[in-house]
Amino acid sequence: MTFAVIKTGGKQYKVAANDIIKIEKLDAEPGSIVTFDQVLMVGEELGLPLVEGALVAAELVETRKQKTVIIFKKNRRHNYRRRNGHRQLLSTVRITEILTGGAQPSAVPARAAAAPTEGVSEAASTESAAKPARKPAAKKVAAEGETAEKPAKKPAAKKAAPKADDQE
Repeated sequence: MTFAVIKTGGKQYKVAANDIIKIEKLDAEPGSIVTFDQVLMVGEELGLPLVEGALVAAELVETRKQKTVIIFKKNRRHNYRRRNGHRQLLSTVRITEILTGGAQPSAVPARAAAAPTEGVSEAASTESAAKPARKPAAKKVAAEGETAEKPAKKPAAKKAAPKADDQE
């Protein structure tokens, strides 16, 4: 199994095909292909500092904030306490392929390429994709003299329970 070491966001990651990693936020849309050209190592080939012609392609899965990290500062006997929180933005990416020799990544994400298409005709797959959205049901037209809206129901009045003094 081939692996690569890439550098992104000031950190280094050891990745292989189909790995899912969380890295610093990337400016891309979910589902798009991103490439990492700072490849430090591919298999046994070590770059000085980078491997020439090496490229790692990945699919951006999502971008979200990580859990809150609490920063708490305190100085004893000085009445000094500060509490702060931070949530870092992280992008989750799925590594699709590791390329060497100047090869370019395929334009199709791994999920779409791996989808089974056997047994489904081309016409049937395009028909299901091209179905229009459902229209909302038509409202009933009120007859003359009637309003289209029903009057709001009033809550039923509660019956007062007989008091103990009244029974005597």
